[in-house]
Amino acid sequence: MMQMLQQGGVSLVTDGIRQADDDNPNGYFELEAVKRTKSDGTWLKQAADKAVKVIYKLLYDLPEDCHYQVILMRRPISEVIASQSAMLDRKGSPGAAISQTRLAEIFSRQLDEAVHFLSVQPHFELLEVNYHDVLHEPLVVSKAVAKFLHRSLDLSAMASAVDTSLYRRKAK
Repeated sequence: MMQMLQQGGVSLVTDGIRQADDDNPNGYFELEAVKRTKSDGTWLKQAADKAVKVIYKLLYDLPEDCHYQVILMRRPISEVIASQSAMLDRKGSPGAAISQTRLAEIFSRQLDEAVHFLSVQPHFELLEVNYHDVLHEPLVVSKAVAKFLHRSLDLSAMASAVDTSLYRRKAK
């Protein structure tokens, strides 16, 4: 999504600390300061009208005195876990000490709780985007994103940013 936004004409706030690798050859598009938002949200000043990648667990830390438009990518949890497991294996890092079934239950519950939280907070707007729709109908998704953001974006460039060859962890 970050690549789509960038190609469409949205400025991104990233720091480039986490470099591209085999798991994400186009990069991670992250901002390390986001992880410290609860204690230091000064990065928010530079983020007005720009896109910042924030994992769902950190949305709770965003201050209420700003307005946020959140695009939430929905991907099958089994694919998310498979992707994370492959990344951890490649790095030689141990994974969670619980079953993938239990991990999927936890992730699903947490994500549902985050969506509920966003839906009842007046300072958030939410657009949920289906990962497979991005892969198979990127132009349709691009139009929905532009409408949600109330911005004129380069829809063709957004759609062309989708690289289906990177879809390697498919649901079973």
